[in-house]
Amino acid sequence: MAGDEILVKKAIKGDDSAFLQLVQLYKIDLYKTALSFLRNEEEALEAIQEVTYRAYKNRKSVKEPAYFKTWLLRIMINYCNDHLKKQKRVVLNDEILTLQGTAESHTEMELKDAMKGLDDRSREILTLKYFHDLKIKEIAETLQCPEGTVKTWLNKALKALKEKLEGNGGDMHV
Repeated sequence: MAGDEILVKKAIKGDDSAFLQLVQLYKIDLYKTALSFLRNEEEALEAIQEVTYRAYKNRKSVKEPAYFKTWLLRIMINYCNDHLKKQKRVVLNDEILTLQGTAESHTEMELKDAMKGLDDRSREILTLKYFHDLKIKEIAETLQCPEGTVKTWLNKALKALKEKLEGNGGDMHV
């Protein structure tokens, strides 16, 4: 991570090449996040362009270089939420919910349906934790809230997901 922090420090100081390297480094995470919220490849690509511009414009506001990725993801989440509010639709990307391994297709569909039925915050926190593999501390930084709050939200989201899965007659264990 030290190499990333050096790039971040250079980018904050105005090094355009360092900033572009960082965007390249995190473009997959940005894409997954955008796609999970917008559920449209074209809109996700547009979101990456807009978020890259916003991040570039505001790169000097990064307070802690170690959290550049979470800062960037927060910009993406805010952009997607704003975009969805404008469209008055909230959807969840099916592709980001692909289960790892050799899950049966009905199990995948149950998980996707259950996730779609959760509130925005629950989907957001589960996506950050389990699909982006962020630690509680990183999620707290991304969502700009205390770690204890993240743990509470995560616990509630997992309980809600479990209820949805059990309500669908699913045999999945969360």
